[in-house]
Amino acid sequence: MARFVVAGPSEYLAITGWGIDDVKLAKKAWVFAGQKCSRFDISPVNYEFNVEAMSSEKLAFNLPAVFTIGPKITPAPAPELLLYAKLIAPHDHASNHVKQLVKGVIEGETRVLAASMTMEEIFQGTKKFKQEVFDQVQLDLNKFGLYIYNANVKQLVDEPGHEYFSYLGKKTQQEAANKAKVDVAEERMKGEVGAKEREGLTRQNAAKVDAETKVVSVRQQGIGLREEAKVKAEVQVYENEREAEIAAAQAGLAMKKAGWEKQSKVAQVEAVKAVAIREAELQMEVERKNALRLTEKLKAEQLSKATVQYETQVQESNAALYNRQKAADATLYEQVKSAEARKAQADAMFFEQKLAEDARLYAKQKEAEALAMVGKAKVEYVTSMLQALGGDYGALRDYLMIDGGMYQEMARVNASAVSGMQPKISIWSGADGAAGEAGAGAMQQVAGVYKMLPPLLSTVHEQTGMQPPAWMGSLPKDGAN
Repeated sequence: MARFVVAGPSEYLAITGWGIDDVKLAKKAWVFAGQKCSRFDISPVNYEFNVEAMSSEKLAFNLPAVFTIGPKITPAPAPELLLYAKLIAPHDHASNHVKQLVKGVIEGETRVLAASMTMEEIFQGTKKFKQEVFDQVQLDLNKFGLYIYNANVKQLVDEPGHEYFSYLGKKTQQEAANKAKVDVAEERMKGEVGAKEREGLTRQNAAKVDAETKVVSVRQQGIGLREEAKVKAEVQVYENEREAEIAAAQAGLAMKKAGWEKQSKVAQVEAVKAVAIREAELQMEVERKNALRLTEKLKAEQLSKATVQYETQVQESNAALYNRQKAADATLYEQVKSAEARKAQADAMFFEQKLAEDARLYAKQKEAEALAMVGKAKVEYVTSMLQALGGDYGALRDYLMIDGGMYQEMARVNASAVSGMQPKISIWSGADGAAGEAGAGAMQQVAGVYKMLPPLLSTVHEQTGMQPPAWMGSLPKDGAN
């Protein structure tokens, strides 16, 4: 008559039947005769979906998501658990019915939310997008007593033919690579230019020191030669003073002195010119090195600019190609939608014309039925009148003509026909005595015919303008008696 039933840790008992108004939920209970007890599992289930949605710019994307959904059991027993027991528990958790129900709710809310956001807002605000999807889906799942324990929205995936994220990633990678290349080129240029500048400065300083050293050395040598020549000259003068007596010796000594002085001056001039020539050579070497340094610097700058310009043009070409592809996709989508709209409009016009034709056909049918009923009523009316008149068709005809106003119409037509006519009536009469005596004779008829001729001919002349033949006589002139 009764049995005690206990549910498992992740189960609940749903009891209906005798003594229970709706559904009783319990973890353990006595089940009596006339009652039915069912167990249902309350453990949450993972549902994986790939939601296909479209942003406000009509860009399609794929949103992989995993939802952990189950009945809400707190506070136990929660009111939502009763809804779950009625609507979802009779079905298996892994059944297609429950899965399609949850998928329909998630896909509907995700698509509505995605349609109100741009692709950039969805991509930049993934956390916010996930929370809004979570909140909207939870509101609809409350109607079925379901609760979202966890929701994991994976990375957005491009739909085939709509590679927005792929192009966006390539664009970001290319921008980072281009920036790195530009930075490397700039640093390389700075290093090469700095090295060349340091090398040039080193060579300039070394050349300057060498030149100054040589100038000082030549200057010292000249001073030494001058001092030596001075000492020798003084000694020679002293000797010449002492040896004045010897003219030949003085002449030879003077010639030697002149030669020595010439050689000394030549050596001094050669030393000065050699220093100037060396300074010019060193200056030319410095200028040549400066020119080489500037050339290398310009080469590095032009190469860097050309590299950056080439990579920029490549990116601009890729962006233009992407824009043309998107424009072509948008044009194709608009043409498809336009064709669908025209087809729907044509179907609507055809349906409207069909309804109008059906209405006209129905009106014609009703009009024919009305005419048939009127004719039938007229036939019955004429039949009843004929019976009332005892089968007298003449009397019936006269009655119908009178009832239909036929005589009045004939009188009106005749009156309109003779309206405006001004007939002239001539009365011809013979002798009264002759008419009285021959009234019964045959000649009276002949006389009557002759009496009719003059007015007849006069009437014909007035109506048609024709004159009678000469053998019949002539009509009186206008105004004659």
